Amino acid sequence: MAVQRNSVELQSQPETALFGLEPSDEVSQSLGPVDQGRQAWTVLIAGVTFEAIFWGFPMAFGVFQNYYSTIPEFQKDNSKIPFVGTLAQSLYYLGAPFSAILTRRFPKYQRQQIWLGWPLCILGLLSASFTTSVNGLIGTQGLLYGLGFVLLSYPIVSMVNEWWIARKGMAFGLISASSGITGAFLPFIIEALLGRYGYKTTLRACAVAMTILTAPLIPLFKGRLPASESFAFARTNWSFLKRPLFWVYALSILGQGFGFFFPAVFLPSYAAALNIPSIKGALLLALMCIAQVLGQFTFGYLSDKTFSVNSLSIVCCVAAAVAAFVFWGLAKSITFLVVFSLLHGFFSFGFGTLRVAMGRAVSEDQATIFATYALFVFLQGVGNILVSPISAALIVGPPMHERFGVEKYSGVVILTGASSALAGLIIALWLGCRMLARAHSDRGPCRH
Repeated sequence: MAVQRNSVELQSQPETALFGLEPSDEVSQSLGPVDQGRQAWTVLIAGVTFEAIFWGFPMAFGVFQNYYSTIPEFQKDNSKIPFVGTLAQSLYYLGAPFSAILTRRFPKYQRQQIWLGWPLCILGLLSASFTTSVNGLIGTQGLLYGLGFVLLSYPIVSMVNEWWIARKGMAFGLISASSGITGAFLPFIIEALLGRYGYKTTLRACAVAMTILTAPLIPLFKGRLPASESFAFARTNWSFLKRPLFWVYALSILGQGFGFFFPAVFLPSYAAALNIPSIKGALLLALMCIAQVLGQFTFGYLSDKTFSVNSLSIVCCVAAAVAAFVFWGLAKSITFLVVFSLLHGFFSFGFGTLRVAMGRAVSEDQATIFATYALFVFLQGVGNILVSPISAALIVGPPMHERFGVEKYSGVVILTGASSALAGLIIALWLGCRMLARAHSDRGPCRH
């Protein structure tokens, strides 16, 4: 499909089949240009804003967690407080395939799906401001917010997927990186509000701010393809599940996910174990978020060019593994931790934004790319829900400054580095397998 084409007969095979649509025999429709133009940029900018605000808030939950731990009425269930943030994030990851299926099944109502998820997020924060128990927080700031977020996200992903084709990696790189922008400064704002006004007023203020900043943007979301009664939205072609390359990427993403989330959770605690002031621990997370923005945009942009997604993935994984083993595990001062924060943010998050390019390597069909994206998000999220039980098993004993990972966090550091190394190794072994197959025969178990 030529990306410059401004209009098209929807009866033509390349345009409609590309998106998994079955046109009626009489429908002809003028479509906006892909990868350019006011409509494409409007949808992308609105999507970046939504992602920055709604994904940035769960990323700042650590500040709420620290504050909730000091409230007397929450002390009885103090051990459950981390589950609030885990639930909100896990619903986004694990609910991705289901939200994507809903979006695919009812393409005519994508904007209505956003209207369904958006108030749930707002209601989750407002209702949390009235609760006086940890279970109440789990049901509101955790469950309601997470459910609303995953519902509103995939109609936006679908629309961006329609408007951006050749520059899809750049577009999704911006979407992914946007949460890093808010993650760099939002925790400091929330911490200041909590310290001055308490959690009830802070949650209400956040709900009002979200409403004001995002409500005017919802009418701007519009799919490129007309979703009318004349179109029957075709079933997803699941034949990509038979392709070995899909499973190579799936295993790689799953492996990386087991260690990906630990630095954001434990880096401030690690810094505290080295007697580094808490404000500097928070700054480490801010630096990681800034590096995340740069990394996700960079690798998203590069994936649109002639760079191999396999090579980019291996570079990300190797660099992230070295950063964990050297600059985190051997850190005895703030300097090494700063270097680690920058490298982990740039390369580990950069690997995450390659999900789109991996989908394109599996199939050029846009509907398949949308499906693989949701499945890859799900697989990465498996690691998110395992952070608490795994860390409980790995973090033992008091800190010992002279030991690797200050002893107490050595298991977490090793798992973080090993998971990235494993992800890169899986893809490298696949490439090696294919090279050997090509050297000996065109037939073999390693065929793509």
